Amino acid sequence: MRLAIDAGGTNLRAALFQDEKQVDFFKEKSSKIPLVKFIEEILKKYKQIKSIDISYAGQVRDGCIIDSPNIKVDTPNISEYFRKKHNIPLKIENDLTCAVIAEAKKLKSKNIAALYIGTGLGLGVIEDGKILRGSTNMATEIGHIPYLKTPLKCGCGRDNCLEIFASGSGIKKWIEYYGLECEPTLEALKKGEKSQEILQNFETALLYAVGTTITLFNPDTLVLGGGIIEANPYLIDLVNSRVGEFCLKTSLKNCKIVGSGIYFLLFE
Repeated sequence: MRLAIDAGGTNLRAALFQDEKQVDFFKEKSSKIPLVKFIEEILKKYKQIKSIDISYAGQVRDGCIIDSPNIKVDTPNISEYFRKKHNIPLKIENDLTCAVIAEAKKLKSKNIAALYIGTGLGLGVIEDGKILRGSTNMATEIGHIPYLKTPLKCGCGRDNCLEIFASGSGIKKWIEYYGLECEPTLEALKKGEKSQEILQNFETALLYAVGTTITLFNPDTLVLGGGIIEANPYLIDLVNSRVGEFCLKTSLKNCKIVGSGIYFLLFE
């Protein structure tokens, strides 16, 4: 049996496979249970699990969790932990790296970027068929580039990250900061003067993120995905109509901007 896990800032989701057929599914809130405990609860039920694969919303390197702005890290050296305690090999990779690999395969692109907006703001890039990782596997952390100074704190501890504006967690923080009584959704933000301001700031920050990505990495395809994009498909049209204001025109010329085309049984 193989256990596949999506560890996000809001949810921990896992699918159990036997001969590539899904046989069980598990879901918990990331804030309620540590990742290791979540996995070990599943191992108690299924002792036949032989391998674990994790798509992780944070920075990872060589089987270790380096940092995660939106998930509490209880066991940094997670691969070694499961190898020593359970004798099970565990592979862990950044979630946007996993996403851009899947998008590249589906779209048959060797120069592609995947920008996902959910709890956080993440980016994965493949250039000439190779994943762009940087010297310590922390390249393309676009959610944490400096943007505008704020009275709020990002999950990474800074007060000027792009993610404070263009993410689900950022929207919640602004709603709490202004003391608004509304759901943390783009639809709800359309009502009320101050909430509309949060929405406008979100859209501008998203356009800034897209424009920066296109200017820096010059992909032939930019995929927009994540929970907020899926719930608000109008954002794809918005980006296509206005991105020219936010990036180098020559970089945009041969770039196609599309919604995510990947869908995992894991997420059902």
